[in-house]
Amino acid sequence: MLRIHDLVFDAWGRRFFDHASVTLPAGAKVGLVGRNGAGKTTLFRLIHGRLSAGAGEIGLPRGARIGWVDQEHPATPVPLLDTILAADVERANLTRELTT
Repeated sequence: MLRIHDLVFDAWGRRFFDHASVTLPAGAKVGLVGRNGAGKTTLFRLIHGRLSAGAGEIGLPRGARIGWVDQEHPATPVPLLDTILAADVERANLTRELTT
């Protein structure tokens, strides 16, 4: 179970979390979405201990796992959209059928 209680975090001239609290049960699978700059990455960095909160508590059981995909991606000559579309094998097969 992940437990965040009364979390306060200020940085870069703004308050990201103002006494925020949440409890997620063991085994929960949760997605975190929001606009750019909302604090999603900041929250993950706080949970992982890469940043320190000004106040509050973050509790994570020993052995718990949290998946993380960095925002940064390696620079390649292939546009990101092309990379995403190439991963869709079914779409690629249908496109190939239409063009032959």
